[in-house]
Amino acid sequence: MTAPLDLLDLDPSLTDEERQIRDVVRQLVDDRVRPHVADWYEQGQVPARELAREFGKLGLLGMHLTGYGCAGASAVAYGLACQELEAGDSGLRSLVSVQGSLAMYAIWRYGSEEQKQRWLPSMATGEAIGCFGLTEPDHGSDPASMTTRARRDGGDWVLTGAKMWITNAPIADVAVIWARTDEGVRGFVVPMDTPGVTAREIRRKMSLRASVTGEIALDDVRLPADARLPEASGLKAPLSCLTEARYGIVWGAVGAARDCLETTLAYAGTRTQFGRPLAGFQLTQAKLADMAVELVKGQLLALHLGRLADAHRLRPDQVSVGKLNNVREALAIARQCRTILGANGVSGEYPIMRHANNLESVLTYEGTSEIHQLVVGQRLTGLSAFA
Repeated sequence: MTAPLDLLDLDPSLTDEERQIRDVVRQLVDDRVRPHVADWYEQGQVPARELAREFGKLGLLGMHLTGYGCAGASAVAYGLACQELEAGDSGLRSLVSVQGSLAMYAIWRYGSEEQKQRWLPSMATGEAIGCFGLTEPDHGSDPASMTTRARRDGGDWVLTGAKMWITNAPIADVAVIWARTDEGVRGFVVPMDTPGVTAREIRRKMSLRASVTGEIALDDVRLPADARLPEASGLKAPLSCLTEARYGIVWGAVGAARDCLETTLAYAGTRTQFGRPLAGFQLTQAKLADMAVELVKGQLLALHLGRLADAHRLRPDQVSVGKLNNVREALAIARQCRTILGANGVSGEYPIMRHANNLESVLTYEGTSEIHQLVVGQRLTGLSAFA
């Protein structure tokens, strides 16, 4: 029997392997995450290293990459994994996304063979944690204005600057740091125990509390010449990494929305007011129907982009369409679900408010909605409105 939320019977359009991967990740989230995530969120602490090793055992870290211990899974399979992880919590998908689609992808795509051999196998198992340093305290949506500098000193590089809102930074073993040089923007593989590197955890977050976020300070950090990513030249390199991460968000956001809607359907079917279940009222059914339609549209969009990616035809502006639509609609679904649960919607006993708060961050990171509107606008008009 088709699940109630699969209005368009999408499940048969997946391959057996894709369904198997999805189901394995869903079971992991059910067993390992759901019993604890409300406490992690409330306490602002998460066993990220332990989770990373468990994710590594399932091949989830860098799963869409090939070689070096990576699973070499399809883009759709990776997307389905992101959907299930974010159905648990956006922080979990962020951990996997930053590890695989930002830090690992940057090394895999732009690194030397020595850098790949040094870091990718241990990152794929979760024994080594990576982070991606692009955003700065004064430069978020405008990375071209970054002030972190890398200068040559003999045969070495010396990095100075700061990075802000960096997922995994306080627990990371290695960072991919982007800096301005005399030749333009370049990327560097920076072990976090290098003298001059410090990471401070950002506390008092109201969102993504089950995720480790930090600030990185670089105080005359001396690196050997081979620390630079040899194939990364210009801002296009880090932006291509962001495209990888944004693709995972396209899927992840609908996972959070699905979890909100599944919770709300169950609640509305058992919560009785005025002598009958909430689900039996016309206004409630109208809300549920509208949300279910937006959810399945988001899933269709994610699946289409995944098939394009597997055919090597996915463009960055298409990923922007997915990120813009799916996060915006997921947030709207979370907010609407909260109204059906009433006061219980703000309780940590239910995941609704936690997902809504998390999605506020997802709406902003990896490109704000406004940035993606400008990307799509440029595609439509041929004119850049960024400056």
